[in-house]
Amino acid sequence: MTNRLAYAGALGTAGALGGVLIATMALPLVSGVGLGAKEAASSFTKELPIPPEDPLPEMTRVLDRHGKQIAQFYTQNRESVPINRIAPVMRHAIVAIEDARFYEHGALDVRGTFRALVTNAQAGGIRQGGSSLTQQLVKNLLVNHAETDQERQLARVQNVERKITELRYALALERKYTKDQILERYLNIAYFGAGAFGIQAAAQRFFGVDASRLTLLQAATLAGAVRAPYTTDPSLGAPQRQALRERRDLVLERMEQLGAIRPAAARAAKSKPLHLDMQSAGGGCGQSRYPYFCLYVQHEILTNPAFGYTAADRERTLRRGGLVLRTTLDPVAQRSAERAIAARVAPTDHEVAAEAMVEPGTGRIRALAASKHYGNNPGGRKNGPNTTYNLPANQAHGGGQGFQAGSTFKAFTLATALSQGWRFGEGFETPGRFVPREGYTDCSGKPVNDPRARILNAGGEGTGGPYSLELGTWKSVNIFFMKLERRVGLCNVVKTARRLGIERADGAPLRQVPTFTLGVNEMDPTTVAAAFAAFGARGRYCRPVAITEIVERDGTRVPVPPSCSRALEPQVADAVNHVLQGVFTRGTMHGQSIGRPAAGKTGTNNGYTSAWFAGYTPDLASAVSVGDMRGSYRYPLTGVTIGGQYYGSVQGASLPGPIWVHSMIGALRKTQPSGFVRPDLARFGGGFTPGLKEMLEAARKKARDARRRAELRAHGRLRDRNRSLPDLFQLLRGAQQALNGEQAPPADQQIPVPPAPEIGAPGLAEPPRLIPRR
Repeated sequence: MTNRLAYAGALGTAGALGGVLIATMALPLVSGVGLGAKEAASSFTKELPIPPEDPLPEMTRVLDRHGKQIAQFYTQNRESVPINRIAPVMRHAIVAIEDARFYEHGALDVRGTFRALVTNAQAGGIRQGGSSLTQQLVKNLLVNHAETDQERQLARVQNVERKITELRYALALERKYTKDQILERYLNIAYFGAGAFGIQAAAQRFFGVDASRLTLLQAATLAGAVRAPYTTDPSLGAPQRQALRERRDLVLERMEQLGAIRPAAARAAKSKPLHLDMQSAGGGCGQSRYPYFCLYVQHEILTNPAFGYTAADRERTLRRGGLVLRTTLDPVAQRSAERAIAARVAPTDHEVAAEAMVEPGTGRIRALAASKHYGNNPGGRKNGPNTTYNLPANQAHGGGQGFQAGSTFKAFTLATALSQGWRFGEGFETPGRFVPREGYTDCSGKPVNDPRARILNAGGEGTGGPYSLELGTWKSVNIFFMKLERRVGLCNVVKTARRLGIERADGAPLRQVPTFTLGVNEMDPTTVAAAFAAFGARGRYCRPVAITEIVERDGTRVPVPPSCSRALEPQVADAVNHVLQGVFTRGTMHGQSIGRPAAGKTGTNNGYTSAWFAGYTPDLASAVSVGDMRGSYRYPLTGVTIGGQYYGSVQGASLPGPIWVHSMIGALRKTQPSGFVRPDLARFGGGFTPGLKEMLEAARKKARDARRRAELRAHGRLRDRNRSLPDLFQLLRGAQQALNGEQAPPADQQIPVPPAPEIGAPGLAEPPRLIPRR
């Protein structure tokens, strides 16, 4: 009883208020009134103020290269649509329940106001609205215009003064817009509950359909939600869903009363459940299927002055600007990278693998993947299956400090040498141990020699010998590249790397030290992949880019062209490609192939603190890094179990290499193979390395002797087991393949042959001054 009395009091207030407004509106129509009344009416209607029509907060959508949405950002989940993209049944439903005479009256529906007051009083609750749709639109516009919570509360206050202000605004809107334009604005600004602002977001949130495809049942449900969106929010629980169904049925009754639908259709619709298909309304990268790529795009917007002078402006643009960001993401390449990593590295491992794929000639990032899931760890733990770092990217794009890139940097020294006129086959004798005590100068002209550093080859065995450009690269010989770097000039190598886009992951200046060629700078996969992509593009470096087009809320399209420059002469790049192809056929990646022409470089860092592989074809480049997130120097990649497999030590070819192969095969499966341009042998051929021919002949003799011993062992085993002659041929063939490094035979027919280790960075012994221990 108390509630009913309170409600009656509220109705009395509403009735008095309605009377005031109606009397006010009637002033110009009353005949025989005095001059004061006429002047009051005139002042009320002339120079009507236009309500503030600030741009509505619109959702920013992120699309992949094929136009499929992969992420969204918003303050309010809204996507405005024109009225011709809203199903007619939805328009009928909202008009029926909120303002049945919308197309017949002006800004105020006098008859509708009285009818609503009577109907609501008889029902003991709000069953029909008293305000016209135009007045409701005004109220929403005022709330949208408010900057603070206090201003928003004031915009919702109902008193005579505010009602009169709203009415004047409503009159102005009725003069400015047609009825359909007012209805369109209302449906785009209204809140429907469950975080959905506007009819398009509501249709997708509640039913997973476009607003243009709403059915009678769906339209009636959404129309019923507008009056009390918080008490009918179906995401909150069963009581709210029941309230929403009651409101839906009320809309159906009203549509039947108005003749908008037949009684049979109304009865059939009311007998059915809500049939909700609630879709995720999550915004931000945490809800994206591709969170690392999403993070890259997000930081591109937040750090680019083109999207706002201040960080707050850029954040507002991202979450309220209604942009459509068309990106470079290739779902096929992305899934291939994810699968290749997941097959070898587990999210729960302390070691992490990350990969970036970049298109040569454009810099378009096709995939960004990592072994960890994106997000916070349970209990706020620092280590776990999740991370909030963008592992494939640099700090400017949400990443961490990266890992030292190891011997992948030798490619920049090779490119520098070839650009200075070095030829294939050209090289020199290398010692078993090397100390960079002289001959190294950084780009400021300052000597950076380090007589305390001692450089060794792989495993620290200290063997030397003659090496050419090719052989030194294929075997990744540390001392050869330290001496080559000194001959071509440390600063020149640094300049080559810079032209290829090389920057430290933490944004600090590159460390220009003698071991620069051995990869002592911490890098991220995206930067390294873009640098190697330039080799595949015949020396054309393109800055990594994730966005190809920005569509403004008004439909204006702003293309984002590639940002490219000439880093190397095409002929020099061809020569680099020729040498780096040998890494697969005769070097540290021997025996691993993607079934098409490819080139690349392994990278194993000092003390096995990290491992890399960077490789490319003319169509796609990729870089893979592996390291321990807890600290690469405290936790080297030795004696570790990763992805359920034990590794005595992780080298570039043992884990990053297979990830690269697996991911590239999948990423390129629909791309026709293309080859590299042959090098200009008149320019790059004809080099000579003293003693190299003799060393290779001795190596071939040693291999022949080893092959003969293997054949004899195989023959002896067959004789002992009384095997048939075909089995003998099979074992002999397997032994020869193993010795030649070809595809291994089946496991039960293999003859163990130890793989040739990378003669690279694991043997490097350098004091903390050059490689800080963290």
